[in-house]
Amino acid sequence: MTTAPLRGSAVGAGEVPEPGLSGPLAGVDAGEAGEAADRPAVRTDAAEARPHRHLAHTWQEARELAFTCATPVPAAPVALRAALGRTLAADVEALVDMPHYASSAMDGWSVNGSGPWILAEPGQRLAPHQASPIVTGGLIPAGAKAVLRSESGTIVADEDGLPVLKLGGAAKPGEPRNGEHIRKAGEEAAAGALLIKGGTLLNPAHLALAALAGHDSLPVQGKAVVRLVFTGSEVLAAGIPEPGKVRDTFGPQLAGVVEMLGGICTGETKIGDSYTEWLSALEDTDPPEDSPGAAAGLHHESSGAELLPADVVITTGGTGMSATDHLRRSVAELGGRLLIDGIAMRPGHPAVLAELPNGRFIIGLPGNPLAAMMALSTIGAPLLAALGHRPVPPVTAVPCGATLEADPGRTRLMPFRLLYGMASPAQHTGPGMMRGLAAADGVLVVPPHGAQLGETVPAFALPWGAPLPDPAAAKDKPAPRRPARKPVGTGGPVDWSELLG
Repeated sequence: MTTAPLRGSAVGAGEVPEPGLSGPLAGVDAGEAGEAADRPAVRTDAAEARPHRHLAHTWQEARELAFTCATPVPAAPVALRAALGRTLAADVEALVDMPHYASSAMDGWSVNGSGPWILAEPGQRLAPHQASPIVTGGLIPAGAKAVLRSESGTIVADEDGLPVLKLGGAAKPGEPRNGEHIRKAGEEAAAGALLIKGGTLLNPAHLALAALAGHDSLPVQGKAVVRLVFTGSEVLAAGIPEPGKVRDTFGPQLAGVVEMLGGICTGETKIGDSYTEWLSALEDTDPPEDSPGAAAGLHHESSGAELLPADVVITTGGTGMSATDHLRRSVAELGGRLLIDGIAMRPGHPAVLAELPNGRFIIGLPGNPLAAMMALSTIGAPLLAALGHRPVPPVTAVPCGATLEADPGRTRLMPFRLLYGMASPAQHTGPGMMRGLAAADGVLVVPPHGAQLGETVPAFALPWGAPLPDPAAAKDKPAPRRPARKPVGTGGPVDWSELLG
């Protein structure tokens, strides 16, 4: 797995800060301090409120590094039910003729020759002028030449009182013709025929077609298996918390967002604030040899996927520098290294991306919910895209609906609403708030120098939202042609005398 070199390092005495990161990142983080003023009483990572003394990546650098540091997960077979919405990694061919036997298209009788027909036992070979009952989909017995519909035949007694089949009143002239109402073997496809091309996004009909063709699983492009680790002894999963406690905002949303970003969330772990708990949660082992996934030889997507080691572990909280923040120490203990240790952005500055010796990635999200979502959009979305064979999520541009002041050395991520075609920054977007993001159409990527009213600003869509409009496409779209006005009057010369006085 290819990785980018580690850039984060402690800034000691005499070291020169990185160009472009002077100001707030060089000393006391005044922007983060101001940001704390509008925070509710929620869990706060220390680095959100005080400086992180290292060389932080810019927003663009962090995004690009998160995408380029990973190698796509190899393709693997998955069970048909698990393949819905996945991208097919290879062509799918029919393993057998489809259908693989001649069958009846109607309820009625299999017949040989013209009637009347003597009734034979079901399943036996039919001699001329013999018939046997059959249902839709039933196997056509040897010797049968056609199927007579049930409404076209009637059972009567012959001269000896034995039952015979004759044409009924609903029968059409010449019925049944040879081959009528018989589904021939291989009628839909012959064995070896190409059914679905590699690269297809699989829908329910594709899965049914694969099943008809004899497949139990399909090879699909890999996706990252993700395990979530929720931290904080003060976090409650239900009810209204008392002062000093907070409600869990990650449990209801994070797994769903991971799926939207292309990951497969297979497990969640809740831990407290001790180092021992952190270290245990970040450790991962290979699945037992007798596990369902190992026995089937399937990677990631077997029915026992929850037993497989994660490609990515996402943690919440613990990215600051307080006594209860153990992420960096745990990574070091496991022999890993920090690829990203802080990003020059707000909110979400203390985000962490690490890699362990076995190739597993760890994404450390800040404890505040909006800050965590912005960090996940910055490094989690590109990482999961790279692991899942997809391009880096697009960044477009939208006209800014407000004048935004400069914040030297730092990119600001602002949820916005589209109003009259312009991006208006949403309200209620403190690091610990979710109200503004819940109503947003996208996120502005405001550069450190700010933005003027009407200026185009980089932006990206939310995983659950619609794609953002393309300003270039709207600009190039020709204006609608107005119909020509009909001339007033009879079309003769106009008398201007009254207007001229």
